[in-house]
Amino acid sequence: MKVLVINCGSSSLKYQLIDMANEKTLASGLVERIGIEGSNLAQKVEGTQKYIVETPIKDHNEAIKLVLDALINGDNGIIKSVNEIDAVGHRIVHGGEKYTKSVIITDEVVRDIEEYSKFAPLHNPAHIMGIKACQALMNVPMVAVFDTAFHQTMPEKAFLYGLPYELYKKNGIRKYGAHGTSHKYVSQKVAEVMGKDIKDLKIITCHLGNGSSITAVKNGESVDTSMGFTPLEGLIMGTRSGSLDPAVVTYMIDELGYTSAEVNNILNKKSGVLGISEISSDFRDIIDARDNGNERAKLTLEMFAYRVKQYIASYTVAMEGVDVIVFTAGVGENSMVLREDLCANLEYMGVELDKERNRVFGEIAKISKDSSKVQLYVIPTNEELMIAKDTMQLIK
Repeated sequence: MKVLVINCGSSSLKYQLIDMANEKTLASGLVERIGIEGSNLAQKVEGTQKYIVETPIKDHNEAIKLVLDALINGDNGIIKSVNEIDAVGHRIVHGGEKYTKSVIITDEVVRDIEEYSKFAPLHNPAHIMGIKACQALMNVPMVAVFDTAFHQTMPEKAFLYGLPYELYKKNGIRKYGAHGTSHKYVSQKVAEVMGKDIKDLKIITCHLGNGSSITAVKNGESVDTSMGFTPLEGLIMGTRSGSLDPAVVTYMIDELGYTSAEVNNILNKKSGVLGISEISSDFRDIIDARDNGNERAKLTLEMFAYRVKQYIASYTVAMEGVDVIVFTAGVGENSMVLREDLCANLEYMGVELDKERNRVFGEIAKISKDSSKVQLYVIPTNEELMIAKDTMQLIK
């Protein structure tokens, strides 16, 4: 079975074609600047750049058509016909409380995704465009895989806010979490690598990149996670502030004269490590600046590490212990320097980082000492494969 995985943004579209017989990615690509001048498609086959198209792409319908054309392109494609694609898996950011697992897409599912756009206004509308574009061009089963689904096992004590209860019951205001597909994949993968039953493990998964979140996975289920009602809550991120006193928002509006839209823009796009360092939203740039003596960069990284360790410590309480901590995503997989910062001073928990083993980039590796009571692993995330697996299971 060949599964096409689609991840639509408002002006972009990422895709992978995966052969589920051997779980091999046949082709992957990115369509950028949809509806904007300078739009293009770039496709890799077996990790090597093979095909680039620069052409006006007015909407997601044209983007999907371009993707299918690229996959069957005579010189650079990977399949002979679109009929070789057996199913399509769509990444959906928000599925509310209704969707606790992946589902085959129906008209009702599309309506629900549209309804939950109020919780993810930048993402869900784009997902709907991607679904409808695929439906117009392909006659195969399609599956919705929700980022929020994995976290629907959280207990009320973890997902409720200290607000009037009716705001939850009537308006759905609660913690939903995000990055669920990634947290699910790496928690299952680390159990497999360790040769353990995931139901016997207490795992803390650290998805660290431009967007960052941490999840407590007990017996294979999410019991708490750092992102909340939206992906703004939790850790300091590339451009997102993370958690802060909500009175800061009202102060900025009432006393400083910002509009709610301006505050939202500041918290989501001008804060985080970019706002603190005033250097970059890329951790690599900030690490370089710190190494060159920049004090603001040093402070930024200290703040990030401090908050990561706060969540790690609190989740040991949530699970009454921890067996393994996993680092994944762009920063977690590739920054040995930052992983060392994050593990420093956790010896009291039984964490012992092996600095030599930690010299890994983007590959599965145990990075703790053999004597460490809490094991440490780098597990590269593969959300696309997780989506493809869910799609295949539902279709079969």
